[in-house]
Amino acid sequence: MLPTTAYSPQTQGNGSLNSRDAARHTAGAKRHKYLRRLFRFRAMDFEFAVWQMLYLFTSPQKVYRNFHYRKQTKDQWARDDPAFLVLLSIWLCVSTLGFAFVLGMGFLEMIKLLLWVVFIDCIGVGLLISTLMWVISNKYLMKQQSKDYDVEWGYAFDVHLNAFYPLLVILHFIQLFFINHIVFINHDWFIGCFFGNTLWLIAVGYYIYITFLGYSALPFLKNTVIMLYPFALLVLLYILSLGLGWNFTKGLCWFYKFRVQ
Repeated sequence: MLPTTAYSPQTQGNGSLNSRDAARHTAGAKRHKYLRRLFRFRAMDFEFAVWQMLYLFTSPQKVYRNFHYRKQTKDQWARDDPAFLVLLSIWLCVSTLGFAFVLGMGFLEMIKLLLWVVFIDCIGVGLLISTLMWVISNKYLMKQQSKDYDVEWGYAFDVHLNAFYPLLVILHFIQLFFINHIVFINHDWFIGCFFGNTLWLIAVGYYIYITFLGYSALPFLKNTVIMLYPFALLVLLYILSLGLGWNFTKGLCWFYKFRVQ
């Protein structure tokens, strides 16, 4: 259930925030508060973060309705609780070590792969995608340019994390149980190519759809449906990969091994 406690920032007679509240709602103040809570585990709501992770698979619209609630009560779209990021980081580390184990890597190779995945694939690529979407949405998707409405960079990063989580679970966890055993995804069998590439289709499809939901939830953006257009390219690439025998999972395994050499 969503919390029901309401919060309304104090305003001056003209409807604007007073100086104290305005300072508290600046990007720098929000970032400082978020980073400060990052090291206070007792102050994090892990139960609610788990709720969000479950609903990102079953009903991601409910997750974004909570973002609406946060905007109404705390005057910000982005998360102010890093619990989701902490749990996602744990998922990433554990699944990456599991991937390294399945690929038969040694201890040092495991550590190298973990550093690559955390700092490059997750943080580096995440910052790049979030910044790109933040720029595009603020510059091209605004219904009207106004200093009162803008897409927060923190919200763009949250949308990326939301979309990245199902992709991570499907490709870095569920897929592990099939690579070297049941379906032999990592071998030159069509059934392995079909099953593995289908997992990629579902995972990337989740990423596109949840990203679309994140930006379409903002009432001051327009034409957000264009974020669904990559679906057509994704399906085309999927069909082409099956016809040409491109095994995406086999390519990922080769790439991971190449990284740690």
